[in-house]
Amino acid sequence: MSKVLVLGLGYVGLPLALRASEVGHQVVGIDLDPSKIVQLQNGCTYIEDATDERIRRATASGRFSARLGWDSAGENPTEVVDFDIAIIAVPTPLRGGVPDLSYVESAGRMIGQLLRRDAAVVLESTTYPGTTEGLLADALAETSGLVPGTDFHLGFSPERVDPGNTRYTLENTPKLVSATTEEGLAVIDGFYSSVVECTVPVLNPRVAEMAKVFENTQACVNIALVNEMAEICHDLGIDVHAMIDAAMTKGHSMARWVPGPGVGGHCLPIDPMYLAWQTRTSLGRPFRFAELAQDINNSRPQYVVQRTMALLGERGIPMRGADVLVLGVAYKPNVGDMRESPSVEVVKALAGYGARVTVADPHVTDWTMTPTIGIEDLTGEIDRFDVVVVATDHAEFDYDKIATRARLVLDCRHAVRASSNVVGL
Repeated sequence: MSKVLVLGLGYVGLPLALRASEVGHQVVGIDLDPSKIVQLQNGCTYIEDATDERIRRATASGRFSARLGWDSAGENPTEVVDFDIAIIAVPTPLRGGVPDLSYVESAGRMIGQLLRRDAAVVLESTTYPGTTEGLLADALAETSGLVPGTDFHLGFSPERVDPGNTRYTLENTPKLVSATTEEGLAVIDGFYSSVVECTVPVLNPRVAEMAKVFENTQACVNIALVNEMAEICHDLGIDVHAMIDAAMTKGHSMARWVPGPGVGGHCLPIDPMYLAWQTRTSLGRPFRFAELAQDINNSRPQYVVQRTMALLGERGIPMRGADVLVLGVAYKPNVGDMRESPSVEVVKALAGYGARVTVADPHVTDWTMTPTIGIEDLTGEIDRFDVVVVATDHAEFDYDKIATRARLVLDCRHAVRASSNVVGL
């Protein structure tokens, strides 16, 4: 078994680190957030895919530990960890439409301070093609003085994490693996084969990088298509969900996508724009599908607000001063992840029009933008709101009671049974 270093203990890195320790690897997890390190050292989780029990079991085994990262002015890196394979699972955000790879570059320089011959470095963070063999390789080489592909192995294995999904997990989702050399591919594939049920070696890191961006672009485009179809169906007086059910009876060449208030999370709103930026800057051409899908999906929170305003107007209630309850501010059901959440944008826009907004979300514990209401108080208070907006369909919400007790419901997730006071998006 190997000595493994995981940089970035978020939704990708922490489950991977725990899984690697569970199959026998010696794992050190590194993060720059002191609060995460304290929680892990106390056996407490901060994401749904890693339970307290799992963290405590991994720590008690002696095969997992969490430590605070360092920078060029920080602690002596030689006191931190030795490794056979280092996994980089750090954020790759957009800043003003431009990819921010500073976390990847910083991680490369951190690893480079410890890098030794014959070790392997793998990037899991989603990015545009060429990052692994370009920016990351340069950061590692400059800091370590070693040559990628000659002195150490370098590869890319994109994360395919779907937070909160209990059917498709890290373990049973096929894992793309790549490297700059055949020898490196054997080493990297050998590690991941011990962690997941199925690995899929691909030609080189650029293929793997593009495959990951394509996966998320396809999802983003399909969501945009069904979101625009929902608006057209509404204007034509057609039940979009009845239409989708009817279309799905074809049985082949159809995939079920359903409309909602937009797209969120770290992947779908971000990754296609990485490739769009690259095609514009490197090729001088737009990535039209991705950019159009982004425009459509980004318009959805405002569409939700306009529909809310119209529904209130039909009852003679102005938006300014209206009492609005928003159910769910996480970007998807049954998780507390608010990254790029369209529900948050809905709340901001409602408040911007003067509505008195209250939020209920059992998975988000640090919400401060508006007043909140607990699940236990919903039943007794839901009828005091002029409208309830179901923005994220968490399982904890009692949709039968919402349907019968709320004055008016705008259901953005097709979660509430139809009734005279429930309107679909």
